[in-house]
Order: sequence, then C-alpha cells, then structure tokens
Amino acid sequence: MDNDGKLTNRVFVFIDASNIWQAQKAKGYFLDYEKIKNYLKDKFTASELKIFYYTAYPAEGTREYSLDGKHKFYVYLEKGLGYKVVKKELKRIIITNAQGQCVKEKGNMDVEITIDAVHNWPNLDIAVFFTGDSDFLALVVYLMNKGKKVYIFSSKNNISEELKTGSNGYFDILKDVKEDIWGNELRHRASKT
Repeated sequence: MDNDGKLTNRVFVFIDASNIWQAQKAKGYFLDYEKIKNYLKDKFTASELKIFYYTAYPAEGTREYSLDGKHKFYVYLEKGLGYKVVKKELKRIIITNAQGQCVKEKGNMDVEITIDAVHNWPNLDIAVFFTGDSDFLALVVYLMNKGKKVYIFSSKNNISEELKTGSNGYFDILKDVKEDIWGNELRHRASKT
C-alpha cells in the first residue's frame, strides 16, 4: 500500500494445474478459483491481479467420459473470472516394451509458464507460482535478480526443497492458507458398468 492506503502491487499469478491437482486430491476438495482470486488480491494488496492457468487436457475420443465439463470450466475461468487460460492437448507417446505397447500421456507446461513470466516481468511487482517443480528455481532467481518478489504455493508432497527455500516465501496450501479457498468435494467419477 502507498501512503494514501491505496493498493499498489501488480501481482501476476502462474498456476500449474497438474501441481494443484495433487493438492486437491490430498485435501479431497476442488479449489474455488473465485475464492483464490479474492484471497490473492487481499494477501498481496494487489492493485492489478493477472492470473494465468496452465493445463493440458486429453484428446477427444481418448476417454470414456465427455470432456465438455472440462472445457466449460476453462470458459468459466476466462470469461467469468478473467483468468488467462493456457492449454494444450496431452501428447500421446506410444511406448513399446516386453509386455507390448502402451500409450503414455504427457502435458508439461513448464516452457509456457516460463515464457509468460519472462515476457511479463517488467509489468509485475510480485510473481506468485502455484507449482513445486525444482526446474522453476532458475526462473525464480531470474525474477528476484530483476528486483521482483516471488512466492510459491504448493503442498507438502509436491514441493522441491530448492523451490521451497529459494523464493521470498513458500505457502503450503493445505496447511498455511487459513482462509477458505476450497469449493466442492472431490468425488470419483462413476464407472460405466
């Protein structure tokens, strides 16, 4: 806050959906992304809050269930809450071994997150990352060397020690965040019989 009590921090948030998914499974609840937005705005006294949400999704026809709900969720984040959703289809890799062939899916968004953070560093005062991957330590150091504050949100089983200690602050969303940021209960999808 400035001397007049006005919010002054330009806060950019980078959410790695795959990392957050692990925390949601551990908690048993989905995050409520409207509550997250309000929480971050208050916590970091944001005059400007820009949130990026990074996710990879399954290709059509690769699941026994409809992906419509997932795509409606992305639209809600963008149009309803003003998030910038960065998404791509999961890459399907055929692996052959002694047991035969199987398909492995990969949807790493590290490069996209890094590009957006580096591109936007002049426009932010505080960078907040929802991730636990030690590969981001170089990005954290880069931003801190540019005079930016960097904070990490993750959970106990998803945070590397390097990232936990290499930023201006680390918050375990399962233990350290006392505000209500949780939404609906996480339930297993009913299997087809």
